[in-house]
This record gives sequence, C-alpha cells and structure tokens, in this order.
Amino acid sequence: MPTFDIAMPLALLFVVTATLLLHKHTEKKLKAPVEEKEFQKKDILLFAAVISIVISTIALTSFINPGNTFENVLMAIFLGSYTMLLFTLTHLFSDIKKRKAQLFSIGFGIISMIMGIVSLLEPLQDSVTIFRVSAFFGLSIVCFVVAAYEQKKNGDAKTKWYLAVQPPALFLLLFIFFNILHFENTLNIWFPYLLDVFGFTFAILIVLYISPLFSWKSVGIFAILLTLLDIILVFSGPMVVAAETLTGLGLPVVIYLPNIPLHLSTVGDIAFRGLGLGDFFFAGILAIQTFNKFGKKYAYAVVASIVLSFGLWEIFLMDLLAFFNLGGFPATVFIITGWIPVAIIGTLMHKKQKEIVPPQTDLSGGTL
Repeated sequence: MPTFDIAMPLALLFVVTATLLLHKHTEKKLKAPVEEKEFQKKDILLFAAVISIVISTIALTSFINPGNTFENVLMAIFLGSYTMLLFTLTHLFSDIKKRKAQLFSIGFGIISMIMGIVSLLEPLQDSVTIFRVSAFFGLSIVCFVVAAYEQKKNGDAKTKWYLAVQPPALFLLLFIFFNILHFENTLNIWFPYLLDVFGFTFAILIVLYISPLFSWKSVGIFAILLTLLDIILVFSGPMVVAAETLTGLGLPVVIYLPNIPLHLSTVGDIAFRGLGLGDFFFAGILAIQTFNKFGKKYAYAVVASIVLSFGLWEIFLMDLLAFFNLGGFPATVFIITGWIPVAIIGTLMHKKQKEIVPPQTDLSGGTL
C-alpha cells in the first residue's frame, strides 16, 4: 500500500541545499590541503572497492563476533574518524578574529552548561550522573577560559587548535554519557534526537570535505558505480546488516525521522524511516559538481529533481520492500534517477552553446 512521507525528502532538501550554500564559501579553503588534487578513474574504483570491503566485513563479523570485540573496535574507529573530521574542519576555519573566537567558545560553553543542567533532571539521573554533570561543567569552564584567554591576545587571525578541540570534545561527551553509559530506566535522548543532530552535521561536513576531490568526469563514473554497488550490497544483504550493526552501536550513520503524516507500526509505535549518511553524501556530491559544471540554476534544478524523485519513490517503498523481501532498498536509485535528467539536459545545452560561435567583428565594427 502506498505510503506518503514528507519528512525524509525535506531532510534531503535541507542537507543538499545547505551543502550548496556552504560550498561557495568553503571550497577554496578545503581545496588547499589536497593541493588541487582530484579523483581519477583508478581512485574511484579503489574508493568503491574499499566501500564494498568495509560493508562486507562489518556484515560478516556481525555473525561471528565473540564477546562483541569487533563492535568495540568498530566503535573506536568510527569515533576516531568523527572526532578527526570535526577537529580538522574546525581547525581549517579557526583563523578568525578575536571577537568571533570568543563567541565560538562562549557558545560551546553555554551548550555544555545546558547539558550539565539537563543531566540533573530526574528522568536522566542514574549511577553516573555525578560524572556526567562534572564532565559537561568541566568542558563549559574550559570554553569560558578560552574566551577569556582570547581577550588577552592581540586578535590575529591565526588557526587556533584550542578552538578546534571544542566540537569533538562535546560530541564525545554526548556520545559517551547519553549513548554508551545510558541505562534503560532513564530517558533516552540520544536516539533519535542527538543522533539526528550529529547525523545532519556529519552529512553536511562529509560532503564539503570530500567534494573538492571530485570533478564532473569522475562524479559520473562514481554515480554509476556507487549505484550498482549499492544495489548489489542491499539485495545480497551486507548493506542492511552493516547498517543495523552500526546503528545498534548508536553511531550517527543513519538519520531517523518519523513518517509524516504520522503512521503507527504494527505494535502501535510511531513509524520511523531511516536514510544513511552515504545517501546524503551522494546527493550532495552530485549537486555540487552540477553547480561547478553548469552553474547555480542547474544545481538547484538537480536539488529539486532529486527531492521529487526521492519522494515519489518513497511513496512505494513499503511495497518495494515487501515485493523483494528486503529490510532496506538502495536509496541511490531514488537519487540518481532525479539527477540523470538534469545532467543530460545540462550537458546537451552546454554543448549547444559551445557550437554557437558569435560572429567576429573587425575594428571598424564590420563583420568579418
């Protein structure tokens, strides 16, 4: 039975639009560390191979995992990757004036203080409350001290490592105290609230960080290869198993949103839909490369087309899952079918404009 949903298409619209708006202001600085390097065909093939190996390994080890050793290693790897991404991007943009640096630190100090106060509320109190409160108030104090330290400096716009450590520190504290050290008798605010906040954050950051490595030629190869790979991994099972393993650890690899209009599951709970960060990344990369190739008009046409295509496919998602007897469906298919028409039109129009050569004129104004 067709089921209408506007929550996930709007989430996709938000992420891709945000990456387009931020891309114009961040591309130059993000290209500097990679020295204008771009993915070649062999790099795309290697990238796809790595994705395939990682997904298959996660799926395989979920079946042979004595003592959850692999899950602990996997969590450590992903947490390390997330914190390094936050630190790296913040550090690249930490060359800001004194006033902005102070506002940045004060903002994180206030957020940390609020989380410390929230931890004192009865629904969140448990055996580690004292450690949770101490950690958040400790980070808050550090942030305020950094703001005071900035006041004494000369205000030069240089990269500041002590600004870059604040976002990953807050992320780690939230993950540890509201996910790892969460007890069943306390209110769970990690899923889906904080999980989605960081899911959206990392989806945007990953697109901005990786997009400078792509070109129009490489993104076409990447789009086809990733879609085929996604279809194979989803239909054969590893992708679904890997997603369940990672989300079971509480890692922000999937954004979960309630179906809107609201629908109840068979047990009476509100039905949620999930979309992996890889799919947001895929849509964002396609939009940015379309912007680089054809300009803003075509880029936003791609955004609209992808969102519309995604929404139309999603209406029949439950029927597709039932028909193929799957736990998930390759969302890259939803995305690429929205991108291809605009990409073809843009290519044809761009080629046509090149063929139209304006007549040359001599210095007297006559036509040559």
